[in-house]
Amino acid sequence: MATLELSLQDEAVPVPVGRKRKLGLLFWIASAWLAIILALAILAPVLPLQNPVDMDMLERRAAFSSEHWLGTDGLGRDELARLIFGARTSLTVGLIAPMIGLTIGGALGLLAGYFRGRFETVVVGSMDVLLAFPPLIFALAVTAYLGQSVPNLTVILGVLGIPAFMRVARAATLTLARREFVIAAEALGASHARILLRELLPNVILPLLAFFLLGVAVTIVVEGALSFLGLGVPPPMASWGSMIGEGRDSLDVAPRLAFLPAAGLFVTVLAFNLVGDTLRALTDPRQGAL
Repeated sequence: MATLELSLQDEAVPVPVGRKRKLGLLFWIASAWLAIILALAILAPVLPLQNPVDMDMLERRAAFSSEHWLGTDGLGRDELARLIFGARTSLTVGLIAPMIGLTIGGALGLLAGYFRGRFETVVVGSMDVLLAFPPLIFALAVTAYLGQSVPNLTVILGVLGIPAFMRVARAATLTLARREFVIAAEALGASHARILLRELLPNVILPLLAFFLLGVAVTIVVEGALSFLGLGVPPPMASWGSMIGEGRDSLDVAPRLAFLPAAGLFVTVLAFNLVGDTLRALTDPRQGAL
């Protein structure tokens, strides 16, 4: 009987959830694609590429060749160079704009979830007002007033992303603010700043970073949509969205001019989503106790 009870107890011991999870092949494929795209975007000015804005009307919509590996667009510009420099533009906006939301929204959510009270009411109410304002109208108004540029577009998308990051940080803080390690720090006389920076921030930053990758994917899509509509980066600067918009006039004779940037946009956004979803599942505080 003792042997049977011992075997049952051994079988009842739970295995930590984190050990069961594996990153998987798709995660590594997506990570490799992102690494390649980021490397090309960073090294674009020093790569042996043609100038992406130089036009040659005699080479309009030229086919693949040793001089133009992916041909030329409707204005005779090298398609490969524009794809790589377009990735540089899209990733610049896609990475910096969520950083603005992560920094401001994460700080507001952390403070609101910890201090609660009137401060939380003001922060949540302000974010609700910002969410209620139509984002497209906001982008149109700011762009019309300040003009089209990469910094202006980045700031617009960064401000629009603040409410989402605030809610993620606040939700994570609410689940941690009354945990044993926080109560113990308070009992030992730790200051609010120490509790926020040493106890809460290291635990809140993990879900925020996972959500950041998903925010990058959404921002790249939004930037592409605005550039497609002519509200994003100013011409002749290359962007995947503007390239798709320019390529729609050549769908009958050269559909690759729209499909190549669309494919790059699709695969990159999919890769960010796969990596972000995997990291979010690994850092979800509901999967286990901290």
